[in-house]
Amino acid sequence: MLENPRSPRVRAVAKLAKRSARAETGLFLLEGPQAVTEALAYRPELLVDLFVTPTALERHPELTDAAQSADLGITFVAEDVLGSMADTVTPQGVVAVCRQFPVALKEIFAAAPRLIAVLEEVRDPGNAGTIIRAADAAGVDAVILTGRTVDLYNPKVVRSTTGSLFHVPVAVSATLDDVRARLVAAGVQLLAADIKGESLLDARVAGALAPASAWLFGNEARGLSDEYLAIADRVISVPIYGLAESMNLATAASVCLYESAFAQRSVEGTGRA
Repeated sequence: MLENPRSPRVRAVAKLAKRSARAETGLFLLEGPQAVTEALAYRPELLVDLFVTPTALERHPELTDAAQSADLGITFVAEDVLGSMADTVTPQGVVAVCRQFPVALKEIFAAAPRLIAVLEEVRDPGNAGTIIRAADAAGVDAVILTGRTVDLYNPKVVRSTTGSLFHVPVAVSATLDDVRARLVAAGVQLLAADIKGESLLDARVAGALAPASAWLFGNEARGLSDEYLAIADRVISVPIYGLAESMNLATAASVCLYESAFAQRSVEGTGRA
């Protein structure tokens, strides 16, 4: 059992909370039993180390079988050691180290995607992670993060995905110009989510959401620039019918992605292209 919170091994894990350490090692920090369970189930080859407190393993005995199936050993650690490794204030007793696994843009488009989420300069880790989670739930084929968006492997982003990071392909460090060129080549329309656009309801009625689409979501404070709005095939806003001053980016993105998912599945169900 690891009992020294200042040991080199513990410090190396803790450093992964910093982007510089993640960039240098190609590793990232994964916290919590749910996220680790998803990683073991869907991408077990990515896990390098698994650290668990005895108390946490008593609460989550399923981790033992999952780790054995992945041929991954479990290292027991003391509570204070786990606390030194974790990025959260109140960790749940389970921490893993994983290899980063971004997907190349060419791989995404080689799979003939029908629905994509593109994040341009989304800076809040919670928003980015929640959008990835919503994209996973809506059956989105891929998520693309431009180079100005928060680091995919930021611990808060990873936690906010609640394991969806291991379900949906995610490309990082893309340029919007490259993404746009690939969308055009693939015959995928670009829908920009912005308050300046037409109502989402009007777009739905017009049948604009059924074709293969990529939704573009911008910065939480500034939205999308006029330059980026100009390259979109359509600019669409989520209407606010109540008295709320605005809508959280991740919430709006969830609505947009699900509207496209509904429209596409409705068309597929009728046998129309």
